[in-house]
Amino acid sequence: MATSRSFSSMLNQYLPNKLLKEELIRRDWFLSNVQKDEKWKGGTVIVPFKGAGASSIEFGQLAGASDISESEYVRGTISAYKEVWGSLLFNHTDLMQHDGKMPESTFIRVLSDNLEDFMINMKEAVSINLLTGPHFAKATADSDLSNGVIEVDRIDRFALGQKASIDDDNSTATNVYVIAINIDLGRVTVSASRGGGALDISAYTTAQNTKFYHPGAQAAGFQSVRDALLSAANGGGSSLHGQTKTAYPFLQAVNISGAAITSANILDEIFDAYADVRKKARGKANKVVMGFKHLGAVLKLLQTEKGGYHSAGQQKASEFGWTEIVIGNVQGSQLTLVGIQEMDDDVIFFLDMSSMKFRSNGMFKKRKSPDGIEFYETRSTSGYNYIVDVCLFGELEVCKPGCNGVIYSISY
Repeated sequence: MATSRSFSSMLNQYLPNKLLKEELIRRDWFLSNVQKDEKWKGGTVIVPFKGAGASSIEFGQLAGASDISESEYVRGTISAYKEVWGSLLFNHTDLMQHDGKMPESTFIRVLSDNLEDFMINMKEAVSINLLTGPHFAKATADSDLSNGVIEVDRIDRFALGQKASIDDDNSTATNVYVIAINIDLGRVTVSASRGGGALDISAYTTAQNTKFYHPGAQAAGFQSVRDALLSAANGGGSSLHGQTKTAYPFLQAVNISGAAITSANILDEIFDAYADVRKKARGKANKVVMGFKHLGAVLKLLQTEKGGYHSAGQQKASEFGWTEIVIGNVQGSQLTLVGIQEMDDDVIFFLDMSSMKFRSNGMFKKRKSPDGIEFYETRSTSGYNYIVDVCLFGELEVCKPGCNGVIYSISY
């Protein structure tokens, strides 16, 4: 007869760190493709840039000894890692059966249902933050602000009971809870408390660029690809890893306006932009990362008006949320177009994946107490709860930003 297992021993056996780590990475294109260093234990990381290379070339004569340009090396830094936490709560009553024992079948069933949803939510939060920055949705219409109703561009990123921070250009950020979602109209209703009544959010308008954030993301989010690649004039950061972008060409990704892009010309514009990136950039940025809106327009063009373009390989659709297709043109260029849910529709990235690395302290891990317990137990008059926390300590290092490109201001 087998001995009874406690909740902690079941967690050790059925919820290992490796499972959490692999589940999340497999669901995320960026973390699956970016280089990773999982041994960073904190402290300052030195990011060396080559600010300028030797360039003294003269015809018919030697360069003067005092007139030879030297290579210039610049020291960027990442001062500390960022952190994100995800939490799972299990009600003891849900896990009990008959005489209070916790059968393995009951535990696995409850755990699997919760783990699946939890992984999707945490994956999206991390992926959105790494790719496109701290906000996960923008307001698109002031529906009924006095009654807490606002229209957003990414209704798929909201969940009932979700806690978020709402902010705009002229107000103070405040925490809200989602109490209603209208998928057809793209509207959410928010409250000041979980399960409370509607909150008057009249101060947060589309005219002032209202956005939604995961709590803490504005101040403590990861370095994003968007911030690294876009110039300050186009909505990105003015510096990267402590160095001013405009001071060194190496820190400047190729920025191309997408204001003229439409669903009818998007393929032409992508290949034109790629030609510009190849001409100006220093790497091989052949991964074209976009949202499904743009990928849908591309696929439609390939089916109806191929013109000079053709599919150069079999389309790959991942069960974990992304689609890849290789497209060639008559000039012989080939690009891998990647459609993912986490991308915003106003930008398209041209990425050289060797130009960036995600550094972490072991990737995703369960929080464990000094005595080895992997859950936190709480008690109230309504019963016992068990809380399991998963953390990620790390930061994105964009070590060669000049090897990449970005199309911005897409608005069709």
